[in-house]
Amino acid sequence: MATLCRPAIAVPDHVITMEQTVELARTLHPDHPQLELAVRLISNTGVLTRRLVRPIEETLRHPGFTARNDAYEVEAKARVPEVVERALAHAELTPRDIDMIVYVSCTGFMMPSMTAWLINTMGFRPETRQLPIAQLGCAAGGAAINRAHDFCSAYPQANVLIVACEFCSLCYQPTDLAVGNLLSNGLFGDAVAAAVVRGQGGTGVQLERNASHLVPDTEDWISYAVRDTGFHFMLDKRVPGTMSVLAPAMREMAEPHDWDVSGLDFYIVHAGGPRILDDLCHYLDVPAEMFRYSRATLTERGNIASAVIFDALDRFFEDGGAEHGARGVIAGFGPGITAELSLGTWSVGGREAGQIEREVILPAPVLMAGSDAAG
Repeated sequence: MATLCRPAIAVPDHVITMEQTVELARTLHPDHPQLELAVRLISNTGVLTRRLVRPIEETLRHPGFTARNDAYEVEAKARVPEVVERALAHAELTPRDIDMIVYVSCTGFMMPSMTAWLINTMGFRPETRQLPIAQLGCAAGGAAINRAHDFCSAYPQANVLIVACEFCSLCYQPTDLAVGNLLSNGLFGDAVAAAVVRGQGGTGVQLERNASHLVPDTEDWISYAVRDTGFHFMLDKRVPGTMSVLAPAMREMAEPHDWDVSGLDFYIVHAGGPRILDDLCHYLDVPAEMFRYSRATLTERGNIASAVIFDALDRFFEDGGAEHGARGVIAGFGPGITAELSLGTWSVGGREAGQIEREVILPAPVLMAGSDAAG
């Protein structure tokens, strides 16, 4: 069976704290009629720090969509290769061993996709398949894992590289003053992640079953309005309550597999906001401790969109993983409202359970010169 190996994560050097975010909200919008509500919502996110690809002074200035998208491409090309190299090392593979690259991002646009640039610059074979995913938002990390699982099921000898590149700060819109937008300004962060799904071998989560679920008639709950100034994030106040629907979907996915989703050994889920995790505890009857990796990602890095589940999974690896054969779920949630779900067991390829090699996460590369509330 295909195995999802340890991810590699990189975050930018520019840090903004919750206190600084609240102070900015008060300074920039002192006359906003719902300022105190927005401040209270930001304070309740539990996001203590976030990372930004540009200094906050630059982030707050909007130079136009063209300049923003140019910045996205520059930052992606500067940061992705190092993360890819570490993910390949975790999987004990080289670029020549990769048969497909899945690239997910909802915060910038490139065509040809970043996948073409990676193949041309990092030694991947010209025959490497390309699968860019751009419109699933925060659910795209889970979708990438599931499509990699499907590919390795069809081609059991294959290996798939997944890359998630999210620079949410480049989508900041200073003219969007709805409470939901002010909240998102204090929730989302920037990060790059990569992971390999090996068709055979490897240590990590052995993928056994995957599924998708879309909540009918919720297309406008999380969305982008594409305007002259770029992507404008739209968030409906009903979003935090979606776990009442998605938790049963998780349970239904596990039942044909004869698994009880309330009794698994590990949970790697998208941390769009604290309400998501709190409601999952309630509806799945799972102790809050089981979501500690996702909550740590939210606290330290904010909602980093499709990269959340890889960051949480990396924390699981860093904590030693699980006993060989332990059962778990990986779940991404995003626009649609969509859930992408994977069931798998912990597999220790060639090592004793609990003897996972620890590796130091390297700092993000230096910038090139000149150059989910939520889902």
